[in-house]
Amino acid sequence: MQLRNLEKTSIKNMALTGKIFVEEKDILYIRGEIKGEIRGEHKKALDVAQELKNEGCSSSFITKITKLSIQEIEAL
Repeated sequence: MQLRNLEKTSIKNMALTGKIFVEEKDILYIRGEIKGEIRGEHKKALDVAQELKNEGCSSSFITKITKLSIQEIEAL
């Protein structure tokens, strides 16, 4: 860039890209956001399952409530 004296052009183009490209509409951004939400929901379900297990609830009952698998509950 420096050898061709393109610094000003590159800076201008990069500024335009920021105005044109909307990160929130990018499919990879959206997919990551969805995965993060799923991970968060799964973590909440695990926390609820742990509390129910501590209270002495059966694994089958916890499965009905949290929609987690028996193996996930028993691993807690």
